[in-house]
Amino acid sequence: MRRPASENRPDSNFSVPPLAILVNSSSPYTRGGFHLITGLNIVFGKFFSKKETPLTGAPTVRRLKTYSAQSGYVYQYCYEGQRSFQKGGEGGVEFVFSFSSDRKTWSNSKVLLPYSAVTAWESSNGRRLSANEHYAIAKMALFQAFDERQTPPLMKADIVVRNADVEAIVETLGL
Repeated sequence: MRRPASENRPDSNFSVPPLAILVNSSSPYTRGGFHLITGLNIVFGKFFSKKETPLTGAPTVRRLKTYSAQSGYVYQYCYEGQRSFQKGGEGGVEFVFSFSSDRKTWSNSKVLLPYSAVTAWESSNGRRLSANEHYAIAKMALFQAFDERQTPPLMKADIVVRNADVEAIVETLGL
């Protein structure tokens, strides 16, 4: 027996529930108690979210190095690369290092070297710092964080190099 053409029915046995049923919430953008926009963000967020700029300057063969910190931990670390950053209206270079304190679990640590800290040193000393000197400042700031932060989980927080840090590190390096 044929059904009338005016009857509203699915074309197949497969049906997709609306995205609105994925997340339960109370909001003006709800449908039956479920949040429509959050459901869309869950599904499409990874496609349209802002992605980090790829790292540059990483060596083709990564060298695993060891540092014995004053905190008592022995860290293994390697340089992953660098990229520009823009945070809170301030820009600079972000140096990314991966590290481990137990040789099993690895995490990334970001050293943020703001342009303002570098230009302050450059204007007071009358010369520009090279890219290698920027890397040396970032690496010394990483060592300083290894020494000052008491436990490895604290190393996951960003390391921000301040004007005074640049001055002290450059003096220590004899640049």
